[in-house]
Amino acid sequence: MEPFKVHILGCGSALPTLKHFPSAQVVEVRGKLFLVDCGEGTQIQLRRTRLRFTKVSAVFISHIHGDHCFGLIGMISTFGLLGRTAKLSVYGPAALGPILRQQMADFCHDFDFEVVFYPVDTTRQQVIYEDRSLAVETIPLEHRLPCCGYLFREKPTLSHIRRDVADFYKIPVSHFNLIKAGADWITPDGEVVPNSRLTSPSEPPRSYAYCSDTRYMPHLHKYLHDVSTLYHESTYGEDNLLLAEKYYHSTARQAAQVAHDANVKQLLLGHYSSRYEDEQVLLDEAKKVFLNSRLTSESAVFDV
Repeated sequence: MEPFKVHILGCGSALPTLKHFPSAQVVEVRGKLFLVDCGEGTQIQLRRTRLRFTKVSAVFISHIHGDHCFGLIGMISTFGLLGRTAKLSVYGPAALGPILRQQMADFCHDFDFEVVFYPVDTTRQQVIYEDRSLAVETIPLEHRLPCCGYLFREKPTLSHIRRDVADFYKIPVSHFNLIKAGADWITPDGEVVPNSRLTSPSEPPRSYAYCSDTRYMPHLHKYLHDVSTLYHESTYGEDNLLLAEKYYHSTARQAAQVAHDANVKQLLLGHYSSRYEDEQVLLDEAKKVFLNSRLTSESAVFDV
């Protein structure tokens, strides 16, 4: 199967620590790289993970709290210094547009590449990016200012040719694409060989949902039904439930409840409060509700 991975660059929350960088991660899909959120230090983390700067084609910002976007202008500036020529697409809440344009005017001059900003309606679920292999849609979230998550859906691939059957019927390679698309084969004697005998099903499409800062939303699972991997903020444990409610964040148990209700296959926890020196307590809390929960950490890579 083609790679579909999540590279964690930062999984801390607003207060800087020596242990965690602010929110940022790279979603790798079939050779394409997409950056999701861009806190301080993102470009340093890209260097450490040896992911190629030039391959980042789009950036998706969930909201304009600093720990999710302070690294964006610095990274764009570095792209310019590296001689980037390919367009960079930036998706985010409408309020990010004027900020980015002012920063570009102040700090980014005579670059050989274009930065195109696409405002996102954070209140709707809609497809905002699409290519031949992938679609990205928004996930409405509830935070202290407009905020959304992003759902990366892999498009189905064509069926696989059963080479032993194709060789038996001496089917030319030039006809393989037609058969993958669903065509039958007719032998020189007029026998119709059904497509079901000539092919085997392709792997089921995979999907990755990134749920940034949000309070617990009992209905959130409706947007996330059956996704392969879910990242859901788990800023606090149940010991700080009142803080979670006050600041529109979620606890690890609440994140696990969303994963359980959505019937996802894997839950990734992140956006940890700096008050937790050991996030194991958050993992233990989540596993009581959803067993296949995992902690994220800088430089970790997860297969979707």
